[in-house]
Amino acid sequence: MRNLDSGKAGGRLNWRQVRTLYLCELRSALRERIIVINSILIPILLYPAIMWVAFTGLMFLEGIKEKAVSRVAVQDWPDQHPDLRLKFERDRQIQLVPWTPATGTNDIKTGSVDALIEFLPPDDSAAALDRNFHARITFSRSIERSSAAQERAADLLNEYRAEWLTREAGRRGISTADWEGPVVELKNVASEKEMGGFLLGLVLPVLFGVMVAVGCFYPAVDSTAGERERHTWETLMSSAASRTSIVTAKYLYVATFGGVAGILNVAAMALTVKPIFAPMLKEAGIHISFTLSPAAVPFVFAAAALLAGFVAAAMMIFAAFARTFREGQTMIMPFYLLVIMPPMFLQIPGLAFSVPLAFIPVVNVTMMVRSALSNQFPLLPIAITLVMSVAMIAACIRLASVVLRFEDVMVGSYNGNLNRFIRERLLNQPPNKPFSPHE
Repeated sequence: MRNLDSGKAGGRLNWRQVRTLYLCELRSALRERIIVINSILIPILLYPAIMWVAFTGLMFLEGIKEKAVSRVAVQDWPDQHPDLRLKFERDRQIQLVPWTPATGTNDIKTGSVDALIEFLPPDDSAAALDRNFHARITFSRSIERSSAAQERAADLLNEYRAEWLTREAGRRGISTADWEGPVVELKNVASEKEMGGFLLGLVLPVLFGVMVAVGCFYPAVDSTAGERERHTWETLMSSAASRTSIVTAKYLYVATFGGVAGILNVAAMALTVKPIFAPMLKEAGIHISFTLSPAAVPFVFAAAALLAGFVAAAMMIFAAFARTFREGQTMIMPFYLLVIMPPMFLQIPGLAFSVPLAFIPVVNVTMMVRSALSNQFPLLPIAITLVMSVAMIAACIRLASVVLRFEDVMVGSYNGNLNRFIRERLLNQPPNKPFSPHE
């Protein structure tokens, strides 16, 4: 073990060397299929494709449900309401099946009948209105066809009831406003653009954090453990470039792919979310604009740079102790899960970007993206997020510089992980003795 603080082991930072090595790393990465797929293609294609498949399948199933015919048995049609039976007979989604005294709940459970309508005498209070009736629908909520039949039958009954009450009120000289009672009217003051920003703010930030982590994952492993496994690490270390320049170039390369992955994912989702949601929203009569606000763009780029900078530095620290690509994946995976898990719990609509959240790494950047997409820019939480993110990046870079001062870690001969390194080298604790059955 050697602690190397001077000479070629550390060397001064040369930005010309950094630029040359950085471009070389980028060109090499673009020839690696696994990096191109995970850092470029997946952010662009994966989640838009998943959303398209999910909503296309949902629309397909809804279409099948709409085309399905509900078999309804009716007991004792009310004689004074012939139009009601005619209304059911004309509905193409309902098939009236003969009712017999044996028809009951067993027929609904076995599927031979989807719903049973029984017309009963009205209650005491309802009997005051001439020709009034009481309808009871028997169905099984555990059977989808039966639930659909109940909804269709109830809609037809309510529709006929409204028409009949309107006619009866007109015969008695009563206006609709007199018998309808209180009317509730809903008015949404949010514009189409604000609604689009709200929905984007619920979906995109979570995917953004995941994609930045995915974009950094394979480049971080490939630039450290992958180089050692290919036996190109020693060649690079023996070049004229200082080790500080080499590590800086690799760090910038990993951070670049992470930031690009996050930005590509946001751009792809912003462009594809409207065509995906448009058919469903149009059918529901909802008009939403999914246009990304120009004011949000700088915050998205800043968030991508900050989150990628922190994740890249931390992942490279973990991967620095790996000697093979598989070891690198194993060492980074706990931190990777730690990065992608917190944003999963931030999809609560009422959760605000507050000062306490601004002090939590990863969560603060994710909430900043969410607020920006919703056209909300709280200055104090954003300022705290920027300061905290820069501080975390600086702390990771400082730890990386300490780790890489040790020759055995730099060349990959150190047999341990980050936890053991901190305990033995930085805290000067004695190494754990191996277990011996003879002791």
